[in-house]
Amino acid sequence: MFCSIAEKFGCSSETLRKWARQAETDQGLRPGLNSDQLAELRELRRENRELRRANEILRKASVYFAQAEVFDRGWRR
Repeated sequence: MFCSIAEKFGCSSETLRKWARQAETDQGLRPGLNSDQLAELRELRRENRELRRANEILRKASVYFAQAEVFDRGWRR
């Protein structure tokens, strides 16, 4: 069924099958996350990656400045 229709759309039958399943989920006919929930999940995961990256940079900067302060104190003696 999906093969002949997929050819008309210029996509694979698996792509069309996924679209149909997602449409059923969005309509509440199939369990799972709807499109809005999936978009929010993607955004939260992206934001989480960015925050982890920023925390790692801040951690490294903190170590660097702490070492620089220790060096600076020793230099002043």
